[in-house]
Amino acid sequence: MSAPPAPPVAHEAMQGVPTNIVAPAPVAGAPIPIPGMVPPPAPVAVAPGAAAPQQPPQEEHATETLYIQNLNERIKIPVLKASLRGLFKAYGEVLDVVAHSNLRMRGQAFVSFESAEIAKKALKEVRGFPLYSKPMQISFAKTRSDAVVKKLDAEHFEEHKQRRLEHKKATRYTNPIKRKYRQKRLAAEVDGAAAAPAAKRPNVQMPDEYLPPNKILFLQNLPENVSKDQLMALFSQYPNLYEVRLIPTKKDIAFVEFLDETSATVAKDALHNYKLDGENKIKITFARK
Repeated sequence: MSAPPAPPVAHEAMQGVPTNIVAPAPVAGAPIPIPGMVPPPAPVAVAPGAAAPQQPPQEEHATETLYIQNLNERIKIPVLKASLRGLFKAYGEVLDVVAHSNLRMRGQAFVSFESAEIAKKALKEVRGFPLYSKPMQISFAKTRSDAVVKKLDAEHFEEHKQRRLEHKKATRYTNPIKRKYRQKRLAAEVDGAAAAPAAKRPNVQMPDEYLPPNKILFLQNLPENVSKDQLMALFSQYPNLYEVRLIPTKKDIAFVEFLDETSATVAKDALHNYKLDGENKIKITFARK
């Protein structure tokens, strides 16, 4: 038996009901609903000032070499290297310990092992250890050290070393750490130059032996008991002697003056290194003008 026909809808009942309904335009960025599929969950709004959910930290790429910072700069390099080697050898063979005392590398070191697994374990257990009262900051080095390559890949060692030297040369003026160090050094030099007065040029005195001729002779290394009369008797053998002057506060020197440079030169050449007391040679030069 067929179902009774639906009752006719009165034309008046349809008045006021819109018949041209249009679907709303999709919102920009919102997913378009597809029949039969569950729509994805809407993003969670973060209130202003609230902390965004943190991403899990990415694990460091392990290498065979550890880069250590915050080391005590007062410890001498040989002692520091021996201490690091002794500390890390408990985890495996230590291939090399690199540390320098220059300003750029001060307070830092590299410790190389024969495998990344050993380095990873050492980093995990030693990070933060207070070596000489300073907690060590440890991370993995970005590149392999020479000792590691020589041990694990000896046939490519020279190639590795050449690449390292070329990289070092290429980044000599672009490396940010080196640039910072260079700027600090230049600033220190400028400050030092500004603070310190310009050094005076030292007065270089000509040795007594090369002084120009003078009518006054300068006597040194005289016996302390020498008298003026003894010197007068000695130098009066030569013409034109004018005066002999002793120095009361310093008895081993004296001045002998002649009337002219020629007479003084003759006496000087004759009596230089003369043993007045039979032992000590007297030194005779022209006096400074």
